[in-house]
Amino acid sequence: MRQRKTIERDLLTDEQIITLYNSRNETAIDETHRKYGKLLLSVAHQILQDRQDSEECQNDTYLKAWNSIPPAHPASLQAYLAQIVRAIAINRYTEKRKKSRIPSQLTESLEELAFCLSDFSAVEQEANAAELGRYINDYVSTLSPRQQYVFISRYYFAKPVEDIAKMLQITRFGVYKHIDEIKKGLRAYLAERGEIV
Repeated sequence: MRQRKTIERDLLTDEQIITLYNSRNETAIDETHRKYGKLLLSVAHQILQDRQDSEECQNDTYLKAWNSIPPAHPASLQAYLAQIVRAIAINRYTEKRKKSRIPSQLTESLEELAFCLSDFSAVEQEANAAELGRYINDYVSTLSPRQQYVFISRYYFAKPVEDIAKMLQITRFGVYKHIDEIKKGLRAYLAERGEIV
């Protein structure tokens, strides 16, 4: 029996994909999906724990990217798309949570950070969230690369501790030690800036 050879094209660079968006070429969506589809689905699923909702968030992300590029010209298309899908998934999560409590890595990871914040409900207000976000970004930039990976994986992408441990090739306890150090450091950092009462 003769085997069919499947020739797979190389993935386009981010710049090539952005050029497709800029020229309003709908192939941009296909190329975005080929390169980042699995990542976007994974980010949404870590938050929502629901395949169908995650796929809808993935599709909404493609639409948002199509509508925002141009004028946007992201330096990192991966980070730009991840930020979009995360925001969409969190909005959907919030809507679903109002109706009924759903299990999620996001709930667990945010509850871990709650003690660092003076008023967790205030974080949801846009002005306070923006200022707090700047402080947290500044704090994260002071961490070691490994701690940055732990923080971003746990609190931005809502990854389970087990996945982080596997990626870093350390024990779950090792991850929890990093998380504890990060939380203590963040609390002190925010206290110095008057964000903790």
